[in-house]
Amino acid sequence: MSWATGRSAPVRGRRRVYFPAMGAMAVSSVSVAARNLGAVIDDASRGPVHLTRRGRPVAAVIAVRDLDRLQRLAEDMTDILDAEAARHEMRETGVEPLLWERVRADLGLR
Repeated sequence: MSWATGRSAPVRGRRRVYFPAMGAMAVSSVSVAARNLGAVIDDASRGPVHLTRRGRPVAAVIAVRDLDRLQRLAEDMTDILDAEAARHEMRETGVEPLLWERVRADLGLR
């Protein structure tokens, strides 16, 4: 049954689209989704719901667990890019990395 109309028939303004890396995801117009917010949130627990306005993608509704995972992955990627930049800078300048034990000793930490 469709949340957009309460019927099993195809629904104007909402469709399933397949993206190989992500599986099937719901696509809906903003106006249809607004009338059925609870159902849209339920759908988001199974996968992203992409919202369109005048046929153009404008937003997505995703489960909190998916957002948390994306944020952790983004933080990990930032750390990786920062480490790569530091290694590149050390190669360019010829500076050797400091050992943690040395830093702790210099700061008087145990």
